[in-house]
Amino acid sequence: MRIISAKSLLGSIAVTAAMSIPGISLAQSSEVTFHKDIEPILQRSCQNCHRPGGAGPMPLVTYDQVAPFAGLIEYKTALRDRAGAMPPWYMEKNIGIQAYKDDPSLSDEELALISTWARTGTPKGSEADSPTPLVFDDSLKWKAGEPDLVVVMNDVTKLAGTPDWWGEIDYIPTGLEEDRYVKSVEVVEVNDVDNQAGTGRDTVGGAYIFHHMIWGTAQLNENGERDGSFSIPWPVHEVGRNADIFDEDAGRLLKAGSSIVSDSVHLHSNGRDTTGHLEVGFRFHPEDYKPKYQNAFIGLGNGVDISITGNEKDQELHAYTVLNQHTKVITFEPHLHAPGERMCLEAIWGYTVETLSCVGYDHNWVRGYPYEDHAAPLLPKGTILHIVGYMNNTETNPNVPDPRNWQGSGNRSVTNMFIDLGIRVTLTDDQFFEAMEERRQVLNLGPNDHVIGCPLCLAPLVAPIAESESEEANDVAGN
Repeated sequence: MRIISAKSLLGSIAVTAAMSIPGISLAQSSEVTFHKDIEPILQRSCQNCHRPGGAGPMPLVTYDQVAPFAGLIEYKTALRDRAGAMPPWYMEKNIGIQAYKDDPSLSDEELALISTWARTGTPKGSEADSPTPLVFDDSLKWKAGEPDLVVVMNDVTKLAGTPDWWGEIDYIPTGLEEDRYVKSVEVVEVNDVDNQAGTGRDTVGGAYIFHHMIWGTAQLNENGERDGSFSIPWPVHEVGRNADIFDEDAGRLLKAGSSIVSDSVHLHSNGRDTTGHLEVGFRFHPEDYKPKYQNAFIGLGNGVDISITGNEKDQELHAYTVLNQHTKVITFEPHLHAPGERMCLEAIWGYTVETLSCVGYDHNWVRGYPYEDHAAPLLPKGTILHIVGYMNNTETNPNVPDPRNWQGSGNRSVTNMFIDLGIRVTLTDDQFFEAMEERRQVLNLGPNDHVIGCPLCLAPLVAPIAESESEEANDVAGN
């Protein structure tokens, strides 16, 4: 039986086997060198941040810059899917779906190369083996592409050493004169922090003062106040967050004349007096675009019903919701706070309980995990979505200030949240059957295959249904 979404299984087996045979190592078959083996890894997964002017605390571009940190790089990459891991992508690779967009994570083979290189004297190798250096344009601050519309929020100043602050910021008109459907939205912070290496900034939080902004768009009256109409929610901005790219067939509507509104902004001190603001970048579909699917705002988990015992590890929180319509899951986005170590997303359909994704959690890097188009879960109505959060309220968790204390819900990072903020869309019956047929064709599925996250994809192949009762009766009679 073929299991779809076993992306790195064979590579993992090969590396494990090679490393477990006495006297055999990857380095013996071919010396692992910086220019041939390590530099390509750094270019793909590290240098976007770890470069002069980047968000990383040290550049990792040249051999002289990288070699002194070889041991630290080995340690941080080996964390893989737990807080502190680099690159900051915490999807667990031994369970669930393994096909995600913009996945910078390292394979088992790459981790083995880094470890071997760090433990064999960090050989430089021949510069002739070096890949072409990357060229970065720091004027391009938008990871999802240059926006069609940028809305600049108001400046705020956070003084060094002052307590965290929660509240509202100014409502800002978008200036949009006609309704447009949005294909992606990205929020960036612009401030006066010097991001050059050597300034003493050691954490992601040290580069920013906005921890998060829960925001939406709404119509304002002549007094600049909300006119009472419904505020359309948009994905929460959080420190370290990647851009949100919506399903190609489910663009979000940005109404003409709307304003960006928020009554929940969290500011924190980064250790120095800092003035900054947020900029919201929208990329639009063509003017004649019409969405195929409806966006679904499905709540899963909350920030209220939380009880975490002191001095206890592996505590679980659970939340469930029943899907009333056929649903396609576009992204999985776990949101926890200090005690949170990981979250898993499950789909329960009939007698089947299937894990879709499990993700480690790091509150410094809040990630949304967008599924590849051919891997996004297609769940029939009646499916129960289930999230499980795993909490560590012990001294082994450096994010917990005093593990002796019971913990409940709260806005502060040292208290707790438990929510899946992922993006989902709903499908009609015809759209659902069409999407499953497309999945069967793209993956070339047979009756003995299994697709994680699509419980009915194989149904027509396993138990074909006659087109009419009379045709079925004829088939039976013929047998």
